[in-house]
Amino acid sequence: MLTGREWDVIVIGAGPAGLASAISAHDHGARVCIIEREERPGGILKQCIHDGFGLIRFKEKLTGPEYAYRFIEMAKERRIPIILNTFLTDIAHDRRFQLSLVNSREGVFSLQAPSIVMAMGCREKTGRQIFIHGTRPAGIITAGLAQYFINIQGYMPAKRCVILGSGDIGLIMARRLTLEGAEVEGVYEIKPEPSGLTRNIVQCLQDFTIPLHLSTSVSEVHGNKRVEGVTVEGVDANFAAVPGTERYIECDSLILSVGLIPENDILEPLDVALDPKTRGPLVDQNLMTMTDGIFSCGNALHVNDLVDYVSESGDIAGSNAARYAERGSAERNVIPLQQEGDLLYAVPQYIDLNTRDSAIIYLRSSRSFDEAHLRIYSGEEEFLSKKLKRVKPPEMERVLLDLSAIPSSTGEITIALKGKG
Repeated sequence: MLTGREWDVIVIGAGPAGLASAISAHDHGARVCIIEREERPGGILKQCIHDGFGLIRFKEKLTGPEYAYRFIEMAKERRIPIILNTFLTDIAHDRRFQLSLVNSREGVFSLQAPSIVMAMGCREKTGRQIFIHGTRPAGIITAGLAQYFINIQGYMPAKRCVILGSGDIGLIMARRLTLEGAEVEGVYEIKPEPSGLTRNIVQCLQDFTIPLHLSTSVSEVHGNKRVEGVTVEGVDANFAAVPGTERYIECDSLILSVGLIPENDILEPLDVALDPKTRGPLVDQNLMTMTDGIFSCGNALHVNDLVDYVSESGDIAGSNAARYAERGSAERNVIPLQQEGDLLYAVPQYIDLNTRDSAIIYLRSSRSFDEAHLRIYSGEEEFLSKKLKRVKPPEMERVLLDLSAIPSSTGEITIALKGKG
């Protein structure tokens, strides 16, 4: 049972970002609780039984459940309430945020706080969002669902499959399905380069001799009640089909790994400004959105490639949400972080010059380069200059910007990436 309806900080989501933000908020003196729609905390990590998590955070290689367990235990030690099986239905704001929630135990109820952290994670794109021709037979599933079937339910979803998309979950499932006895005919990627981490290309495909076909996509699904096969074909630089490259592949399943979408639908009534590139909120370096009191972190902010960075953003959002709750609305001196050159995106999109600490900036390049030059400047004054090696869109870069050297009168800052090779 809840011990109160009034909190300093309410965190939405008990995945790695939400757990980290709640722990950080608590450690900065806030009364904090977590809302989670699933029956157990941990988020997607619960089904990620492969290792490779925690190398930055804990300096050791952990599985997803092991990584999540450490944060769950830290939350328990602090007696942070995690309200499970609970759905957020509405958010209203009148001096404080009022959250309308529902679960089977309490029915419909509400909680209030001056500060909230949005850590809802992301969802997978489905077949209907990529417009593949053909019927909708059984056997078309996302890579994350295939992972859930095998690792949680103990159910084998395919015997012979094609994987569309080379995102990290798709690569990991190519290996997992192979280890469980399925035949993975190949991984097909519409882009000219892979979408997943290099280590996953090597460990999940090359080590198991699973072919990767670039600039190739699935154009049609065949079968009525169950997938019987797919047609693949090459595409040109504009992603248009190349005539004469069609090939039919017999299979019983099509596994989709075609992208992730940050979960931010609940923010629509509050008119929180979103970045069309990341599909997450626009934030300053404190991870506060352009709506005072609302913070965002983890994959709800932008899709990360490492869970260690997800937790790091949770730390930042939680600590600043606690400070905001304590001090109330503080005037911000927010200026835009303009983006130029070969950048796909950079987060944060704004800098609050009233906060003089260092700012962590996450960025992705628009394509791969052997080397690149990163600059952060305003006019003739340069604040950061750094050379980067082997820059790739799937592999996020992280830089630290010292804000103490930036004059408070600065009108805007530019981050520019120029690639070579």
